[in-house]
Amino acid sequence: MQRNHFLHGELGLSYLDTGGKGPVLIALHGHWMEGETFRRLSAHLKPGWRTVAPDQRGHGYSDHTPTYRRDDYLADLLALYEHLQIEQAVLLGHSLGGVNAYQFAARHPERVRGLIIEDIGAVVDADMGFIREWGGTHATREALARRIGERLLPYVEPSIRHTEAGWQLAFDVDDILTSQAELNGDHWADWLGSDCPALLLRGRDSPLSKPELFEQMAQRRPHTELVTLAGGHVIHADNLIGFTEAVKGFLLSL
Repeated sequence: MQRNHFLHGELGLSYLDTGGKGPVLIALHGHWMEGETFRRLSAHLKPGWRTVAPDQRGHGYSDHTPTYRRDDYLADLLALYEHLQIEQAVLLGHSLGGVNAYQFAARHPERVRGLIIEDIGAVVDADMGFIREWGGTHATREALARRIGERLLPYVEPSIRHTEAGWQLAFDVDDILTSQAELNGDHWADWLGSDCPALLLRGRDSPLSKPELFEQMAQRRPHTELVTLAGGHVIHADNLIGFTEAVKGFLLSL
């Protein structure tokens, strides 16, 4: 995957792109993460699919910004489509990226060929106040790693950066808390607002996805398949093989 950059207004946005002439899969990461998290998946999808994995606003190598409203993320995604001159794509979204994906599909159904939603529901109510301890600059990488904790470190580690001042995260903790507050809410209307084929993936051990909610999501939305896979909230990291097989099967069905 090659790293590229473009401007959406005055906001600098970065993305990874495998290139090629195949159909396009745009992969949207969750909070704390960045496009890099989908590099291994993209390798399994080549050469049949072109994978584009943006660093969403405030994450990775994209700029920080004062606002993280729902419409901001969707406008960034539309700008990516236009920058790459993509008429239609399959959207894969994890957590934050999953809501961004199905809300974009509800507003721009003609631009979305299919949806793959990873471990996020039509109702979101999460408290991430615990990440306040991750903020600031730390003298050593180990000191920052201890703040994050052993359980979450594998997911956050790619966002650790070394600067002249010390060790920091690529994202600002306050930005993430603001973004999560905007993400929380009832999004049923958006989930039901499109009818393209959809694969809804739930992590069997995820503390954030309730089985009954996901069953309702699959039952109420046409052309939607629910698959439960071994793993936690970040299925594509916990169970790459199972996740990849499910994604490839869905893409083949299109």
